[in-house]
Amino acid sequence: MAKRVLVTGAGGFIGGFIVAEALRRGYETWAAVRATTSRQFLQDERINFIELDYSDGETLCSQITEAVGKMGGRWDYVVHNLGATKCVNFLDFNRVNYEYMRALVDALRAADATPDAFLLMSSLSVMGLGDEKGYTPFNTRMIALPDTRYGVSKLKAETYLQSLSGFPYIIFRATGVYGPHERDYYMMMRCIKYGFDFSVGFKKQVLTFIYVKDLACAVFDAIESENTRRKTYLIAEPRSYTQKEFRTIVAKALGKRLVLPVCCPLWILYAVSAIAGTISKFTLKPSTLNRDKYRIMRQRNWACDTSDAVRDFGFSPQYTLEKGVAEAVEWYRQAGWL
Repeated sequence: MAKRVLVTGAGGFIGGFIVAEALRRGYETWAAVRATTSRQFLQDERINFIELDYSDGETLCSQITEAVGKMGGRWDYVVHNLGATKCVNFLDFNRVNYEYMRALVDALRAADATPDAFLLMSSLSVMGLGDEKGYTPFNTRMIALPDTRYGVSKLKAETYLQSLSGFPYIIFRATGVYGPHERDYYMMMRCIKYGFDFSVGFKKQVLTFIYVKDLACAVFDAIESENTRRKTYLIAEPRSYTQKEFRTIVAKALGKRLVLPVCCPLWILYAVSAIAGTISKFTLKPSTLNRDKYRIMRQRNWACDTSDAVRDFGFSPQYTLEKGVAEAVEWYRQAGWL
């Protein structure tokens, strides 16, 4: 009998690929969505949809209990991919990234539906600033000291899971995720297409990436392993890149011969981010540039030590940045984005 998996945040960029990987592996796949969630990339007829209300604990518990009753059993695995990366204020980050996750975990426990593994999609941003002199890679033994509201909300979610005795959590702290359907790196690629590559700060920056299909595979490799419970993993391609290397790889995929690098001083970025963030408070609409984004963009060292993931579940990304960018660019072209 096929095992069941519930994927929250299924309508998002990463969620759609996690659902696709679950189907590829033969899982009975459940996609948690809202009534307003786009199902553009959730067209497979094998997907079972469930609408969950994370804002009301009693309602959520009833929804979980009803679903478990109809299925005749619990989900074997839950992949909690729901999250917000852009918000007007900390309360919104806290509500979506922490409170919603806590409500889901509490509902699962109350319904006697604790899964064999509960994987939380966290972020490398929980680590905060790293070593920007010797560029020592982040590892899971370092103390997490987030310097963004987003990172703090994710760390709160992690801490709650760790506080539950015996709860079978797995935490993924993923680095920059890119691939088809994604929009932030797409905007950078689009700029390169038009001959410009914008970067910030003049000090050396070390970047890391993970292709979305590699991340989705890692999710299931981790939950299927017996060695991963109550552990945290850094997830990234095992090498780092400079901005110049990223630019060169994207330009090659686009067939662009000449790209002008434009470097913005950090003080200008800070000023623009502060103004944009202030405006968003009045409009109540999240801004792409804000103080959180400034802190992320100014960070010079995103290198990761992924040896724990290699040891415990054989983590081995199949996509180099060059291969992943080429595939993503081709999808953007076919979709009419580029």
